[in-house]
Amino acid sequence: IFLRKRVLIAIALIKEASRAVGHVMSSLFYPLLTFALLALVIAYWAITAVYPSAISPLFSQTFNTTNITARCPDAECLFAFYGGETYYHKYLILFQFYNVFLFFWCANFVTALGQVTLAGAFASYYWAFKKPDDIPANPICSSLGRALRYHTGSLAFGSLILSLVQVIRVLLEYLDQKLKAAQNRFAKFLLSCLKCCFWCLEKFIKFLNRNAYIMVAIYGKSFCTSARDAFFLLMRNIIRVAVLDKVTDFLLFLGKLLIVGIVGICSFFFFSGRIKAVEQTAPSLNYYWVPILTVVVGSYLIAHGFFSVYAMCVDTLFLCFLEDLERNDGTAERPYFMSQNLLTILKKSNEDQAKTVD
Repeated sequence: IFLRKRVLIAIALIKEASRAVGHVMSSLFYPLLTFALLALVIAYWAITAVYPSAISPLFSQTFNTTNITARCPDAECLFAFYGGETYYHKYLILFQFYNVFLFFWCANFVTALGQVTLAGAFASYYWAFKKPDDIPANPICSSLGRALRYHTGSLAFGSLILSLVQVIRVLLEYLDQKLKAAQNRFAKFLLSCLKCCFWCLEKFIKFLNRNAYIMVAIYGKSFCTSARDAFFLLMRNIIRVAVLDKVTDFLLFLGKLLIVGIVGICSFFFFSGRIKAVEQTAPSLNYYWVPILTVVVGSYLIAHGFFSVYAMCVDTLFLCFLEDLERNDGTAERPYFMSQNLLTILKKSNEDQAKTVD
């Protein structure tokens, strides 16, 4: 029963997030920009990863000058081999790890840029006292401009911390592959413990970075200050955090499952030729499960991209809601910015609204 109020708050925040996305419709198209930037990062990483492994320096050896051409006019110089043991070959694996690190850093930076941009747009919605009149005209563009102009250092630093942990995890996986044939059980146990610890650390840093970026978007402070403020703010409301997180995850899972299920069923009937209306246009396939699985996977990725906007909106409004509760008291000088539904659940009100009702 003591969780009932917190569940109602979570539901009210999710409804408010739906209204926020409705007022900031351009946020639904931002994942396309993130996808394009990530595609560039992946393409650049793939090229730089393949190129050093494909090339190999050419070694040549100069012999003493002879008159072999005079004695044998048909003789010719043929290339012998590629290879050799140089510093390039010896440290090639280090170059590849460095390349992986840069890939993680750039990919995490692109993700962080998207999170800060969306957080700034949805925060401008929450802190608008009269919605939607006080919402900026182009919140996504304004937020993206602020992020690129003022917050690139914070984004790079947060991405760097996460990238270091991810590279360590890759290194542990590399060592695990190398030690598979070893019979040392203690080494395997220690390696498994390290992999588990760094997996947990990566999850925690992702969670902390996400909320730190929201605070960066709201107040414009540095990454470390924002991470500290976000962490202690969430710890002071840990039960609300747990309830909102579980409710949101469940609803988003149902949404993704519904979309993927509908698309999968429709693609099955289409490719199997069981829809009479499009039977003539459907391609004749001997094995139609491959295109069906392709469509299902594609629909999941698209749904995940758009639902990530919704999840970011919920998280942003939640932190704004907690800040609103702690910084404001409903007086004329410090009115609440939350919706009327949340005020009703919390049994709070603003003085101006109370006077109007009276």
